[in-house]
Amino acid sequence: MSSSREQAAAMELAGYGSKEAPVVDDRELGSEGADLARIERVYKKIDRRIIPPFWLLYFLCSAIRSNVGLAQTMNSAQGHDLSDVLNLTPKQVSTGLALFYVCYVVFDCPSNLIMSKLSPHVWMSRIVLSVGIIGTCMTAMEAAWSLYLLRLLLGIVIAGMWPGMTYYLSLYYPPSRCARRIGHYYTAAQLSAAVVGLVSAGFQKMDGLGGLVGFQWMFLIYGLLAVILGIVLLWWLPDRPHPPGEKIEQHVGWRRLLPRSAPVLTGDDARIHYEELTRVYHRPAWGWKDLGRVLIDWRLWPLVIMYFGVVGVGIGVQSYGTVIIHAINPSLSSINLSLLFAPIWIMDLIAILLITPLSDRFHTHRHVIFSLSCLVILAGLLTTTFAGGNDSWSRYGGLLIIGFGLGPTVPTIMAMSTSIFQPRHGEVGIAAASALVSGLGNLGSILTTYALYSGWPEDAKGPHKYRKSNLVMVGMVCASIVASGVMVVLLRWTRTEGAQAIEDAVEKDIMVDGAAKRELRELKAQQGFSLNRLKVHK
Repeated sequence: MSSSREQAAAMELAGYGSKEAPVVDDRELGSEGADLARIERVYKKIDRRIIPPFWLLYFLCSAIRSNVGLAQTMNSAQGHDLSDVLNLTPKQVSTGLALFYVCYVVFDCPSNLIMSKLSPHVWMSRIVLSVGIIGTCMTAMEAAWSLYLLRLLLGIVIAGMWPGMTYYLSLYYPPSRCARRIGHYYTAAQLSAAVVGLVSAGFQKMDGLGGLVGFQWMFLIYGLLAVILGIVLLWWLPDRPHPPGEKIEQHVGWRRLLPRSAPVLTGDDARIHYEELTRVYHRPAWGWKDLGRVLIDWRLWPLVIMYFGVVGVGIGVQSYGTVIIHAINPSLSSINLSLLFAPIWIMDLIAILLITPLSDRFHTHRHVIFSLSCLVILAGLLTTTFAGGNDSWSRYGGLLIIGFGLGPTVPTIMAMSTSIFQPRHGEVGIAAASALVSGLGNLGSILTTYALYSGWPEDAKGPHKYRKSNLVMVGMVCASIVASGVMVVLLRWTRTEGAQAIEDAVEKDIMVDGAAKRELRELKAQQGFSLNRLKVHK
């Protein structure tokens, strides 16, 4: 066997250990590992513990983040919509929406890096609890300044939630299994948009009850539910996994006040998961140099542009969907607008359930799935912009097409960031890359919420309302497609380097976990290379 120094260096190169991590060879864990059926059962057990709380927290936080868009048209006939109650101009509404994303962009990466240093379940609980408190306070908004302040605070406290969930998944799943799981809880955002749209009709019926208008009831109830969930998550979500038999450190200081979360796996299941995903158990202590390597990795920036385009369009439709529908058919009532808003996100949900499993099944071709989805979005945008003449329903159908195309795009990008950056940069790679892709990519959200639709008064005039805003979003999606094509070229180097790193570790008799071996076999089979070097060393 090679010297310990050579072993540690190879493990660091492959991203599956660190210089401080204990070296474990195949003879200690079993050369063939557990059978795939048993491994699948272990992952299903993890699913039952992690996916439901993720779904609920994302549902509520998405509702609180986006319900300002619906509040713009709720009870408008009675003069009780957001703009009338707070005496806001369309530009002030756009500014309030955009301020959230400014803070989100700035604080997304720092929040995720903090999460990688602390207990992930405690940090996630903190995020949800804070979002609930801010959401509840939005009930008391009185003027533009209070909207600006609370949207700023909401952007600060929610930053790191979405990339943090991706980082959290990487502690329990290999990259090839992430897209479908991301898709599972990402459906919460779509159902949230649909349900909030439908339930807002009920909130509008509560207008005036207890001295609150309809949208204030909406802010209050969703905020209180998030506060309750944030507290419950301290017990519900598990902490990061620990190697079987390792003594868990006792909490000190203020952390002694926090409840202990029960582990997901015990006994043989815990040992199987350890063999399957050894890389996450022996995480290196990263520093500023490691973070710098992630920032200068050229594969990061195509992902940012891909995210920029599709998220900008998604947030634009989410924030101004009812405004767009009203421009298509001005005769619709506020309740009809809310009801017509919901099917857009039902189509989004259907696409997620249909397409994201394919993203895992063909995980080496995720860029193709992403690009095809973008073409669907383009078709929807062009239909909404140009179709039908006086036929408003054909233009509304374009919004449904947009919803379907948007569905698999974000889960696919986040899964790509995990599969690209984990082998090369380890834990800090996932934490930083997912946050930077999400944070910088949300510059597209700032553009669509601040500069388009209500933020572009001239575009609301004339017979072709918001046509220019729609065409700007067409350009954003085209940029995402081009970036995806660039990523195809860059991934050739990524795959080659990642495969070589794993092969080097195997050749030096260093433990490479079962998930990594299977992913390498698939990659080598596609590239037509020999797998002889992956044989277990006895």
